[in-house]
Amino acid sequence: MSYQNTVFHQLIKPILRQDFERLVQIHHVGQKFRAASRWDQFIAILMSQLSCRQSLRDIQSNLECQQEKLNALGAKSIPRSTLARINQEQPAALYEQLFYTLLKSYEHSKVAHKFRFKNPLYSLDASHIDLSLSLGEWAKVHESKASMKLSVGLNHSNTIPEFVALGDGIENDMVQGRAFKFPAGSIVVFDKGYIDYQWFAQLTHQKVSFVTRLRPKIVYQVKSSRSVLASKGIIADEWIELSSAHAKKRGAPKLLRRIEFYDADKNRTFEFLSNNFHLAASTIAAIYKDRWKVELFFKALKQNLKLKSFLGRSRNAIQTQIWIALIAYLLVSFAQHLGKEGWTVQRLLRIIQVNLFERKTLKALFSPDKIPLNKRKLI
Repeated sequence: MSYQNTVFHQLIKPILRQDFERLVQIHHVGQKFRAASRWDQFIAILMSQLSCRQSLRDIQSNLECQQEKLNALGAKSIPRSTLARINQEQPAALYEQLFYTLLKSYEHSKVAHKFRFKNPLYSLDASHIDLSLSLGEWAKVHESKASMKLSVGLNHSNTIPEFVALGDGIENDMVQGRAFKFPAGSIVVFDKGYIDYQWFAQLTHQKVSFVTRLRPKIVYQVKSSRSVLASKGIIADEWIELSSAHAKKRGAPKLLRRIEFYDADKNRTFEFLSNNFHLAASTIAAIYKDRWKVELFFKALKQNLKLKSFLGRSRNAIQTQIWIALIAYLLVSFAQHLGKEGWTVQRLLRIIQVNLFERKTLKALFSPDKIPLNKRKLI
């Protein structure tokens, strides 16, 4: 029988060790390590993310049991006190940069999203990562809640977050969201929490289309209307001007598009706002509905990776853990093409969790052969 690397070893194959060590040289503070390295830290926390280890002691015990297999990765078991100290002192920026380095290597493998138009499509959203109130003022949102806020711009072509930012939980979503530089010609969809007239003008100037919900109390004047297809749920398709004093003060675009859509499945009417005048009204409505992908991303991240309990108390330690969780998601996304059609990253993460150190190919793991009914053993 031929030798086979572990599932874990195959998953981290896209990470080139020389690139990692180059980033280590850039993002290092203090004296050189003697008992452990940043690679040991990375392997330990990545392993804990993919196998759901719950504590520093749990991580150390698991690493000690897998020492032979760690040798093949160029890593070794790391004492929990050393891991805690590195998490506390060494910059999380290393893993932020590693995430974007990996993302760049994945550019060539994008697939087309489900719409006919060729423009890149992104969903912009933010979600709270709940923390303990005992962490102090830096994490407190109000008297009963502490969190950090994860903001992402999710590319619909591969359901991978191309734009990521970590901020304090108390920050408005707009703080990080409007800092993302979406490429010209792209379409960005977001909910009503991102409505900012000045930002709308900036996106329009950058030739970026947006789709969002119309707030109920927005003041506007209808400039013209287009004929609609009631059979597709379109009630109104109008060219409007935001006429409130606030909109004019903030420099809102002179002309926007309002679409009223009736969703028969939910028996609800939705009003959408966009600066795109070329796509069909039904396509605009479908784009907003597809925003659900970003909600599924947050669900997969929180339910299948270790973002409920943390290995440290400092901002840096928590950021380290979150960035490595995002890297874990990215690595599984890279391998998704080996799985069966329709299998989500969330499903693959669950399979990996119980097979992390098994010696079998990813293709065999993600695409198991079905056993014919007549060959199954009766139990």
